[in-house]
Amino acid sequence: MKPHAKTERQATDPSGVNVETGAVPHAHHERRGRHLPYETVALVLQGGGALGAYQAGVFEGLHDAGIALTWLAGISIGALNTAIIAGNAPEHRVQRLHEFWDTICKPAATLPLPRAFEYALFNGTEATRAMLTAFQAASAVMQGQYGFFQPRKPTPFPWVSSSPDTASWYDTAPLKATLERLCDFDRINSGETRVSVGAVNVGTGNFSYFDNTRITLRAEHFMASGALPPAFAPMEIDGQYYWDGGVVSNTPLQEVLHATPRRDTLAFQVDLWSARGPVPDSLSDVAERTKDIQYSSRTRFVTDVLQREQRYRNVLREVLDKVPETVRKEDPWCKLAHDLSCGKRYNVMHLIYQQQKFEHDYKDYQFGASTMRSHWSVGLADIRKTLEHESWLELPDNDAGFVTHDVHRIGK
Repeated sequence: MKPHAKTERQATDPSGVNVETGAVPHAHHERRGRHLPYETVALVLQGGGALGAYQAGVFEGLHDAGIALTWLAGISIGALNTAIIAGNAPEHRVQRLHEFWDTICKPAATLPLPRAFEYALFNGTEATRAMLTAFQAASAVMQGQYGFFQPRKPTPFPWVSSSPDTASWYDTAPLKATLERLCDFDRINSGETRVSVGAVNVGTGNFSYFDNTRITLRAEHFMASGALPPAFAPMEIDGQYYWDGGVVSNTPLQEVLHATPRRDTLAFQVDLWSARGPVPDSLSDVAERTKDIQYSSRTRFVTDVLQREQRYRNVLREVLDKVPETVRKEDPWCKLAHDLSCGKRYNVMHLIYQQQKFEHDYKDYQFGASTMRSHWSVGLADIRKTLEHESWLELPDNDAGFVTHDVHRIGK
């Protein structure tokens, strides 16, 4: 369902979800073909299950702003969003994302709640919203999500051996059909946009990136990136089994910024877990905070390290420029320094989902349609606020050649 602009008689909740229809507000001030002074413009999508609708909202804002992406990199639900975006023509991507999320936010076996009733609960009191979200999370556990996963039958016994591809609580065969219905894999593999998705080799423990510049991507590669154990079984690819990349690292930012040959890069880093948060005072809050810390993958720490590395490369290049050319060409240390130096510039836009009051430790598997649209609208609002800062899109001009921006940390 395409989102529509809010009318005067259509009330919305604080997150922007329309009470009557569930639609996300949509602005029509679109700018097409926006030129940015970067060789690579990347969208980097973290894992986070049901929270991934936030990423879809961010993408819609980038699309509306006319920002063309040259590289899509994702892990887990970020990999699935990547498949939908890369597997469709630019003019159909937002619509296909809506189809994907509208599909997987339905119960696998029973009918969804009537739309008006669901939104009345969601936009009612804190108690009714908490009741609704808990019910929908329990539904995901008991019956799965339509077009995504369903419980294995018969229910597996933990102590009974089976094959690796059935060693899980749920079967993701419905997801394969959904991806093949909504994605054009010929387009994904055409090279129109670079695509990378991360997974973990179960046998070796090594992290792997499936990249369309090196291999032909299929639905199985994206499913492998989202095969989080023990809920989902590992995906077999060329005789090897792979789990969700979030088991090792939940963000592909390092893959994008370490790519060679180095290029001037603008990366929109979309995280679904915030490393910063309140100290929990209940067991439920402990479970939720643990997930936040575990899956945030220390994004800012990684960014700080990469920024420091790039500063050293940039300084080294500046120093080399002061060395006579004859020395630079003949001295082996200068030759090595030249190989290590880099004058390319990097700009990382952090878009980090902020915890909402009604959410609990089951927020990553609470696939309610009303919550999904709330996440989507927040992502859309965050990217619009980010893009209001025109200067943030400029090439860095500091001594590191590396900058980061975060609309939630202005003034902090």
